[in-house]
Amino acid sequence: MNRHIQNSVSSPRLPRLIQIPISFVPAQIRNRVIIESLNRIFRRELIDEELAFLNQKTVQITIDDANISFEFTCDNNSISAAPGQQPPDLIMRGNSYDFLLMLSRSEDPDTLFFNRRLKLTGDTELGLYMKNFLDGLEITGIRKRLQQLSIGALRVAETIHPQSH
Repeated sequence: MNRHIQNSVSSPRLPRLIQIPISFVPAQIRNRVIIESLNRIFRRELIDEELAFLNQKTVQITIDDANISFEFTCDNNSISAAPGQQPPDLIMRGNSYDFLLMLSRSEDPDTLFFNRRLKLTGDTELGLYMKNFLDGLEITGIRKRLQQLSIGALRVAETIHPQSH
């Protein structure tokens, strides 16, 4: 168990030189870009109603080392910013490096969650649906480009913090 805690601590963190500019981008603009990107990335799944399990649910994603947190919901085949009036049904949190590991498929999501590098809290059934949905995604088109960008970002992070992975 100590090994898992050590893994979590030794994950590369976003360099301060990147954290600072991110902090100057207003949350409303940053969140709009994220929501528009999610709608584009999952367009086919939204049309096919594969994200129906998110209808009327609020998911919060928190990237700790980037100081980014945003909430979204899904309704009428579209992802939108959550109104923020109620606590989220599901919270997914971790460092940017660990999210990149998941996005690039360089690390199995189950391993990341089991080792507490990515954390899910809240509605466990919703969390399981979300994890299975992400596991089952076909990597083509825009998601292939996102995966390639994630792999490149991982290489940079591992160069900056060689002791980590």
